[in-house]
Amino acid sequence: MTNPTEIIPGVIFYSFFSRMRKEKVGFFEHSTLVLQVSGQFSIETANQKISMKGGEMMLIRKNQLGELVKMPVDGGDYQTIIICLKEDMLRQLALEEQIEPGRKYTGQPNIKIPESEFLRGFFQSVIPYVHHPNEKITKQLGMLKVREAVHLLLHTMPELKDFLFDFSEPHKIDLEKFMLSNFHFNVPVEKFAQLTGRSLAGFKRDFQKTFDTSPRHWLQTRRLAEARHLIENKNRKPSEIYLDLGFESLAHFSHSFKKEFGKAPTEWAL
Repeated sequence: MTNPTEIIPGVIFYSFFSRMRKEKVGFFEHSTLVLQVSGQFSIETANQKISMKGGEMMLIRKNQLGELVKMPVDGGDYQTIIICLKEDMLRQLALEEQIEPGRKYTGQPNIKIPESEFLRGFFQSVIPYVHHPNEKITKQLGMLKVREAVHLLLHTMPELKDFLFDFSEPHKIDLEKFMLSNFHFNVPVEKFAQLTGRSLAGFKRDFQKTFDTSPRHWLQTRRLAEARHLIENKNRKPSEIYLDLGFESLAHFSHSFKKEFGKAPTEWAL
């Protein structure tokens, strides 16, 4: 999330701003519960696009890359409260309360949570700490808050047990399918390796076998090919697409495009 206020370091956050923000890459290392206080939030992952407005809640699955759009509406502000459900906390909770680890989770990666007076009351109990940032929640109270959030989620949707308590490592997934769906995300090769269930060495080895080139070279050429397609066939402007294709600046994109195709992207569009 962008510059959030930490209510509990690394666990509970509050995010506030008054202008739309688009983040090309959000990596969710841990499952995350989000309450949209005001404004609109949308997330697009490889296989799902979902959004929510003020008053709604969403559970976001761990180990995901996503494009995030955060937008104030009707002249108001954008506000969210975020609870990071770290695996070590969930493991501790499962151990203390004898909760059997869930089966391998295979459902939707992002889930809208139905209206719940209990969950809403839970988030209301956090808001005073937003307004009084010097009154920090202790680590012990923070763990109690996470425990309460988990119990209320399970009370509202018992089927979330597998979502929350699946502690299995990411399995070794189809590399070609994953990369063709996620090449536009600007993340390190090490992160792609993790998300495909491989060590870095194993990822590079499998990548070479699958694509007959290195990950970095393939990512560059694949992104540039997609850029050329969008400029040629969709009449998209370079300034509109470079961030969406994983380039950090328009200058870097233009230089790489000209090196690959012999002309600058602005010339190609003519």
